Amino acid sequence: MSNLNATLYIVATPIGNLADISLRALDVLKTVDLIAAEDTRNSKVLLNHYSINTPMTAYHEHNEDSKSKVLIERLNKGESIALISDAGTPLINDPGYSLVARVKSAGIKVVPIPGCCA
Repeated sequence: MSNLNATLYIVATPIGNLADISLRALDVLKTVDLIAAEDTRNSKVLLNHYSINTPMTAYHEHNEDSKSKVLIERLNKGESIALISDAGTPLINDPGYSLVARVKSAGIKVVPIPGCCA
C-alpha cells in the first residue's frame, strides 16, 4: 500500500515563452521533493528563470524502465514528484505515459496541473 501523501504531479510547462507557465505549476515545482524532466538541460532554463532549486532527475525514453522503479520507490516513501516535459504537457508523445500507468497501478495518486501545452 502506498503512502497517502505521495503524489505524482503532471506539470504543463511552456515550450516557448517562459511567462506562459501557470502560478499553480510554479508552486508545485517549488514544493515537490523532486522534478523528473525529459531533458534536464532544457528544464534548468525554466527553473533558473523562476529561482526554483528543487532537485531534478532525468526521465526519458532511454531510462524509463529503471527510473520508473526509482521514482515509485520514492513515492512509496511519501515523497512528491513533478513530471515535466520539453514537448508540452507530458503524456502526449513521451515516456511520461509509462510512468503514469505504473504509478496508477501502484495505487499512488496522480494529479495533473493544467496549463500551457504548445
